Amino acid sequence: MARIRGIILFIQFSITVAITVVLMYTFRNHTHKVIKAWMSFQMFVLGIKLETEGNLDESCDMLLINHQSLLDIIVIEYIHSRDLAWVAKKEIADLFFFGHIIKAPRMISIDRENKAGIITLLKETKDRLDKGRPIAMFPEGTRSDGKSMGSFKPGAKMVANKHNLRVQPIILFNTRNIVDSKTLKASPGVVKVIYLEPIQASKDTSWFEDTEFKMKEVFNKEYKNYVS
Repeated sequence: MARIRGIILFIQFSITVAITVVLMYTFRNHTHKVIKAWMSFQMFVLGIKLETEGNLDESCDMLLINHQSLLDIIVIEYIHSRDLAWVAKKEIADLFFFGHIIKAPRMISIDRENKAGIITLLKETKDRLDKGRPIAMFPEGTRSDGKSMGSFKPGAKMVANKHNLRVQPIILFNTRNIVDSKTLKASPGVVKVIYLEPIQASKDTSWFEDTEFKMKEVFNKEYKNYVS
């Protein structure tokens, strides 16, 4: 049943991505409204319910989120009211047609194999911040298996330190079990969102390493409760 739902989800997602991309290019000054409407539709269709812990601070200029599933972006876009600028791999932006889901709303794509990538990242993030858009990043750099969190890459640390950002770590739990794009399985469920206290980035502190430790500690605790 989960596989059938996953295939239906893929078909639905492909169709609605096409519609969303066309609308974003048509209404260039309202791309955020288009995205919000699309994400609200996805939450409804997927049958997602949210359980939250802590408080979202929308004054923060950067969000650090653990990554397990495509659903991570859907959930964060659904709950956050500001026009987020997501940092994505260049491979996604280069996808035929689907890459426009990154290009149309002016998200940030980075070539991680290019040594000049960090320079581009710093330049692009400054541009979005100047436009009042918070930066959303997955510090692990790739999706985990939903059972643990991977090691953090240095990109988010460099961006936050360079621009002196106030950062809010957010932990998502159970998204991989609800939508697994690798196996094309999907099922309704509850996503737990845990907001940690915002942190001021600084080159003079170990805030990034401390944040990695805290996020993993909280995630591991949740996972133990889930499997017990």
